[in-house]
Amino acid sequence: MRLKSIIILGAIAIALVAISIWMGQVSYSWFPPQASAESVLIDKLFSLLTAIGTFIFLGVTAAIVYTIIFNRAGRYDTSDGPPIEGNVTLEIVWTAIPLLIVFVIAAFSYQTYMEMSIRGPMEMAHMQMPKAISPAYAESIEESVPPMTNIEVEAKQWSWVFRYPTKNITSTELHLPVNQRAHLVMRSPDVIHGFYIPAFRVKQDIIPQQNIDFEFTPIRTGKYRLRDSEYSGTYFAAMQANVVVESAEDYQKWLADAATREPSPAPNQAATEYALREERADKAAWATVVPAPAPVVNYHP
Repeated sequence: MRLKSIIILGAIAIALVAISIWMGQVSYSWFPPQASAESVLIDKLFSLLTAIGTFIFLGVTAAIVYTIIFNRAGRYDTSDGPPIEGNVTLEIVWTAIPLLIVFVIAAFSYQTYMEMSIRGPMEMAHMQMPKAISPAYAESIEESVPPMTNIEVEAKQWSWVFRYPTKNITSTELHLPVNQRAHLVMRSPDVIHGFYIPAFRVKQDIIPQQNIDFEFTPIRTGKYRLRDSEYSGTYFAAMQANVVVESAEDYQKWLADAATREPSPAPNQAATEYALREERADKAAWATVVPAPAPVVNYHP
């Protein structure tokens, strides 16, 4: 009987593991396409967390359902249960297993963070990376010339402005060469903004009056969306911009084309909506911040 129980429990455990691994693989389809080296790392971590969570959820649910079905008291049984005071083996197991899971998740998360090496505003983020861990952008740095795309980013209520120092070009659309490490220096003159590109799986808060270093590596050509992930005021939902990842040749062509354009005011939804609001006789009752003037840039879509 004991051997039979072991075989049944083993079969159930194998089935739960298989389902959990399958669910972890399915989780990759829940996100936008992987458009950066960091997105590959983040999705691996999320897949692991999904698989572990699935195994725990199904295991606990199966145990509860089994107990309800096969260990119910009789209809007229009002007696007390057995006087069990404790089980040392069980207590060791349910303490050791969660502890082990936490250590595995912590180690995998730490390795993922170090491989991403996205930097940030904190001094801790600029520490030297352990030699045992290769950064996500190692291959792109070796293969690309120049190895880094340097761009200045200004986030303000409510627009994004990108400046390319090497060409002295400004744009409201972020252009990046594929497979080349991007280094952004971000700043905000007013409130906290959040630089967030879902397809890249990267996010960084921009603190007012501070220069924030941020790095990532785009690996897939296409057009993506940059959003402000922090509530920054009335028109924050309109604070979005296109992110265009293109080949190195197309990127250089775009820089050359943008350099020939005279700076002009870019369309700005927040400024436009505010102007219409002020023109109305029955102005909205709520107070709001006056949007910054529409940015004057070389290039806007």
